[in-house]
Amino acid sequence: MDVPFVNLALQFKALEKELTQEFCRVGYSGNYVMGPEVVEFEAALAKLCNVKQAISVGNGTDALELILQAYGIGDGDEVITAPNSFIASAGAIAAVGATPIFVDVGEDYNIDVSLISNAITEKTKAIIPVHLTGNPADMDAINVIAAQYGLKVIEDAAQAIGAEYKGRPVGCLSDAAAFSLHPLKNFHLLGDAGFISTNDENLAAHIRKIKNHGLINRDESATWGRNSRLDSMQAAFGLIKLKHLSNWTARFQEIADIYLNELDGIVNLPVSPKVNSAVYHNFVIRVEDRTKLMSYLGDNNIGCKIHYPIPLHLMGCSKELGYKKGSFPVTEKQAGSILSLPIYPELANEQVLYVSQKIREFYSE
Repeated sequence: MDVPFVNLALQFKALEKELTQEFCRVGYSGNYVMGPEVVEFEAALAKLCNVKQAISVGNGTDALELILQAYGIGDGDEVITAPNSFIASAGAIAAVGATPIFVDVGEDYNIDVSLISNAITEKTKAIIPVHLTGNPADMDAINVIAAQYGLKVIEDAAQAIGAEYKGRPVGCLSDAAAFSLHPLKNFHLLGDAGFISTNDENLAAHIRKIKNHGLINRDESATWGRNSRLDSMQAAFGLIKLKHLSNWTARFQEIADIYLNELDGIVNLPVSPKVNSAVYHNFVIRVEDRTKLMSYLGDNNIGCKIHYPIPLHLMGCSKELGYKKGSFPVTEKQAGSILSLPIYPELANEQVLYVSQKIREFYSE
């Protein structure tokens, strides 16, 4: 049996007729940037996140940068986040001139709330909790700390569209949230894309300007900006795909349940608080003999990945931040044993059971 880690073509195949029709419709319209599809898609995303405003942008990294920029966060400021995420989480902070300040994580891979206050200084301006693997961080506790110190809270929800915390969708749990719609996300378009969700109308209006060169009309800019617009074609594809999101999310959760049942007692399984409805963008286990297990799975035609093998504070780009090995022991320990298993809606139960069977076989030998 063959179980690739990802297989994006399967989803395209299932939607090929609808997507092709939209491609032709938008193509013949001649309106390729900031067309009516973008407005409609943003309204649908705002409804999904239970917020007043959703602003589409070029990618998830831009989403984080634009929020920080719009809040005036930059040179001399500090922003707290976790060191176990993809580089973009901290890279966006550095890109606006601010300094990433890392805080270690807990067993659920999310920022350890009990350690945040000790990292706050007079330079701290915001906290960026990352809903890693599609499992929401403890937002109530984070918001309490932020209110105490007068800080902004920005959700990095790149991996968590559709996830819920205490019955509320991610994206409405903070001042603003950044989402990625990259092809490797649990909900994705056919290229790079992202969006911002917020209830802050002033923030949304400002971001809409700076994401489009600061323009207030075709010929005049009110502020320095950038080009981070979503194409009409991608928005049209997004409107088709949104109709399937709830079913895809349920399927992610079904697959996760199979893994949780089949691998119980065999490996260290993901931890998700009962108040969360995680979407399992990645299904991350922790194992001994990871290199040997990965080789064994590969020999049995099973794809797997590590998200992420090098913590952010130990990368060359973080050298000037002054961290060293041992700075964040939980993150570092997890990085040495985490392994992501295949999980996407198009996987058959037989494939999921096959992966589980091979892992059990490996540890029974």
